[in-house]
Amino acid sequence: MHLAHYLGLLHRSQIELGEAFHQVADGHEEEPDVFVTCTKLAAHCEDHARQLEPFAQRYSEDSPDEPERLHSDLFQGVRTGGLGLLRDLHDLYLMAAECDISWTVIGQAAQGVRDKDLFAVVQRCEGETAKQLKWIRTRMK
Repeated sequence: MHLAHYLGLLHRSQIELGEAFHQVADGHEEEPDVFVTCTKLAAHCEDHARQLEPFAQRYSEDSPDEPERLHSDLFQGVRTGGLGLLRDLHDLYLMAAECDISWTVIGQAAQGVRDKDLFAVVQRCEGETAKQLKWIRTRMK
């Protein structure tokens, strides 16, 4: 079932994105807005992963290793300086975009199987992911 695959993909992507936000927060703590906001956005990711857990069990989550590969390919350590922050934000954006499109696919699947609880989670979390993307893009500018 494609829903199980995407639930696994998104669940793992949220965990990896949360870890990446923490790494950027710690690596750029001299930038107060980056530290505070990345820490907050990491907490959102961790909350999203928790909210997905019951559905992952319900639909027998298929846990692909794609998000882990994406994280390890992008994040081999936080970079330093202004250009380093820009590159780190760029990597966060790509990881968050992965989550964003997965929320869309899962939302469609939830409607297809008439799972109102899953669709409600998608609606809540998808909006927060959109805010993450907006903040990253704004901070890059």
